[in-house]
Amino acid sequence: MNMDQLQEEMLQELEQVTDLKLLNDLRVKYLGKKGLITELNSEIKNVPNEEKKEFGQKVNGLRSLFQSHYDEIKSRLEEEELNQKLASEAIDISLPSTRVYQGAPNILEKLIEEVEEVCMSMGYDVVDGPEIEEDKYNFEMLNIPKGHPARDAQDTFYLEGEEILLRSQTSPVQVRTMLKGKGEVPVRVICPGKTYRRDDDDATHSHQFMQIEGLLVDKDISLSDLKGTIDVIVKKLFGKDVETRFRPSYYQFTEPSVEVDISCFNCKGKGCNICKHTGWITIAGAGVVHPNVLRMSGYDPDVWSGFAFGFGAERMAMLKYDINDLRVFYNTDLREVKHFDRGELENHD
Repeated sequence: MNMDQLQEEMLQELEQVTDLKLLNDLRVKYLGKKGLITELNSEIKNVPNEEKKEFGQKVNGLRSLFQSHYDEIKSRLEEEELNQKLASEAIDISLPSTRVYQGAPNILEKLIEEVEEVCMSMGYDVVDGPEIEEDKYNFEMLNIPKGHPARDAQDTFYLEGEEILLRSQTSPVQVRTMLKGKGEVPVRVICPGKTYRRDDDDATHSHQFMQIEGLLVDKDISLSDLKGTIDVIVKKLFGKDVETRFRPSYYQFTEPSVEVDISCFNCKGKGCNICKHTGWITIAGAGVVHPNVLRMSGYDPDVWSGFAFGFGAERMAMLKYDINDLRVFYNTDLREVKHFDRGELENHD
């Protein structure tokens, strides 16, 4: 068979191709190791020298002709195959869609962020520290020496003897921050984070909880500065009409110490179930930083003074969003958390 006949037969076969498998078979037939066009190269040795050039050009032309037709047909067949596949797998957009459940912002994180924002607007830095803490930072440098009865209320989980424990408060972060200041620079920080205490879990207690503590150390700081700071925070969280009051209390690391109450945002002080018919709700503990704490952290109490306060994030959220069981924050029951989607939280606000 001469090259003209081979070309005619090749083109006829290419025109009859209907699928990619048949097209690939033709590629093997003509361009494979033993293909018809490939074998023409072995015939060049039998061609007279003066005709070799022309013969080689015809073989190359035949190869190029097949390749161009092959590429064109292959592209067309692949496109047709893709269109058929898309048509068979098409989605009917008129059908009802599957509802994708959207999560809700974490209630505690949302509340903590609100407190952080208002404190940062007053110049506070947000700092954190280790949850696995040393006894000296968690107790001793907060004026709670070993054997002191104040430790009973903060009994926590110990990991190595009596020196390594899970922090019972975020106050150790304040101590570490003051130590970095070396008694030379003012401190203004807020320390939110997880804390641990040995307690039985029920509707109002948990062995772990989120605490939001604040500390300010500077010169000429008084209890009135603390009162003003607390006022700003609670008005942000519970409304502009909420009032605050201090009641004398006792904490080993502050002197004087106070309990912080707010006027009931629900009944406006008239008395209801939320405030137990007193018109006031206790939300925090606070006070002026004890001179011993300042001294142990490198600050001269004759020069420096300060105040500290601490909120329980769960208690604040329970009050703000009318939640009656603390365990709601930590379980995985979607029937509970679905009520606190973004719209619900905004309605509460």
